[in-house]
Amino acid sequence: MLMRTDPFREMDRIVQQLSGTSGTWSKPSVMPMDAYRDGDEYVIAFDLPGVSTEAIDIDVERNMLTVKAERRPVAKTDAAKVELSERPLGVFSRQLMLADTLDTERIAADYDAGVLTLRIPIAERAKPRKVSIGAGSGRKQISG
Repeated sequence: MLMRTDPFREMDRIVQQLSGTSGTWSKPSVMPMDAYRDGDEYVIAFDLPGVSTEAIDIDVERNMLTVKAERRPVAKTDAAKVELSERPLGVFSRQLMLADTLDTERIAADYDAGVLTLRIPIAERAKPRKVSIGAGSGRKQISG
């Protein structure tokens, strides 16, 4: 029910990790994610440790879901000297094409322990339903 929109995104992520570059608004880094179906909803979890909720932006336009976030450097005093800096900073983004069978009007978002979790219900029209057979008419009716 989910489609990746850019097959080369994973390659960009590996190159950015190896080169140590961080994402910018014009070329954001990819954020790791998991997606799975849990009963009557799809769940998508994005890893965003160290990002405040104010720095996360979630948009849905038609069936395109876009999640953007920015991890800013921790404020340091003038006396502080950086000894090691491995945590990626900058802008992270992910775009997913959602299937028509998902109810994009009722997406729920939670952010806990550095993980942004989106829950997207499956639309009623996409759920299985029984077809009853009418007596004598030969026509079938769908009951929903």
